[in-house]
Amino acid sequence: MTLRPDSHLKRLFLRARLTAGAEVELDHAQANYLVNVLRMNEAEPLLVFNGRDGEWRAGLAARSRKARSLVIGEPVREQPPDPDLHYLFVPLKQARLDYMVEKATEMGAGRLRPVLSQHGQVTRINLERMEANAIEAAEQCGLMTVPAIDEPAELQALLDTWPNREADRRIIFCDEGAESASPLAVLAALPPTPLAVLIGPEGGFSAEERQILRACDFVTAISLGPRIMRADTAAVAALAVVQAVSGDWR
Repeated sequence: MTLRPDSHLKRLFLRARLTAGAEVELDHAQANYLVNVLRMNEAEPLLVFNGRDGEWRAGLAARSRKARSLVIGEPVREQPPDPDLHYLFVPLKQARLDYMVEKATEMGAGRLRPVLSQHGQVTRINLERMEANAIEAAEQCGLMTVPAIDEPAELQALLDTWPNREADRRIIFCDEGAESASPLAVLAALPPTPLAVLIGPEGGFSAEERQILRACDFVTAISLGPRIMRADTAAVAALAVVQAVSGDWR
């Protein structure tokens, strides 16, 4: 892969609309990050994106002794289509959840969807922290979009509404008890359709939950091989397999 000439520049996610010549005021946290953490000087260039208007070159400007803004320059990259892969997961404890969100973002998940299950150890989730980790991953890895993050949903409620809301999106359920040892063969045999990847909690879903999942005609179970993985490791493995066979790695 050939790097762009400006790939060395720092990147920042903004919520404001991006147009040539616009001046975007930075909030305190963003200004502190650029000035005190990155030690950027006035007019020093960086790249900005908002997930809608593509990537733009911008320059740092001082509005006052403490306030900073960015002056938007010229466009660098057009906005690509949003990633269409959904990642469904039972939340983990905080440090490992941070890692999972970061890696799912890097692996091209377009929507992160927490699922509450019988064996889950976490019921309260800091969605703002999840978003902050996703934004940081997108900034550091040259991504153009930040995944949407849903409110947590009970597994049964999610499955009950799925046929009505997302009839054409198949759930790829990563199940250590799946019959086939080859996830590649199972995925390759599926007709083209939008996908969602589902990873269970530490210790897996309960027997009742597994039975419910496997009874759904919109769920396909796959194995991730002979080893038992921790949930955050399984996230990377599953997303890599799905992207390689059925996603944007093809």
